[in-house]
Parts: sequence; structure tokens; C-alpha cells
Amino acid sequence: MRSVSSRVKCGRRRRHDPLTCAWLGLLALSLTSALLTLLHSPQLVAAGVLALALIKARVILAQYLDLARRPRWLRGFTMVLTIFSVLIFGLYLV
Repeated sequence: MRSVSSRVKCGRRRRHDPLTCAWLGLLALSLTSALLTLLHSPQLVAAGVLALALIKARVILAQYLDLARRPRWLRGFTMVLTIFSVLIFGLYLV
């Protein structure tokens, strides 16, 4: 009987790289924002695209800039970006 090598065992239990997961998430969010443009309500499209952009910015800040290790900084940047997004959406509606 042949034994299974340790290389195969380790390969099965390999963890996903956080940057790869972040990249795939950003790709899915970009696809979602592209699909939002098919809606006929311009206000809904604008709100959706801004919300998805905010989520994408948070993923980039947390994973690529490694602010996941610094929750206060991540929270601060998120708060500033949220206020900025709300301001932009308010100006769009005016």
C-alpha cells in the first residue's frame, strides 16, 4: 500500500492568501458596480456605486495598506471616507 506524501497533505490544508482573497473581493465588487449601471434609476445607481466604492476603499485600506492590524486607523479612515461619500452623494442630489 502506498502512503500519501506529506506534500499532498499540506497542499490540501493550505490557507488562502489574504491579498488574493482581497483581490477577488475587489473584482466581485467591480463587477457588481458594473451591473448596477443596468438599473434605470440614476439615484439608485449613484448610491450603489458610491457604497461599493466605499467598501472597496475599506478593503484596500485593510488588506493592501495593512490597516487591519491598526483598527483605530482603519476606523478613522473609514469615517472620513464615509463622510466624503455622503457629501458627494448629497451634492449629486442637489
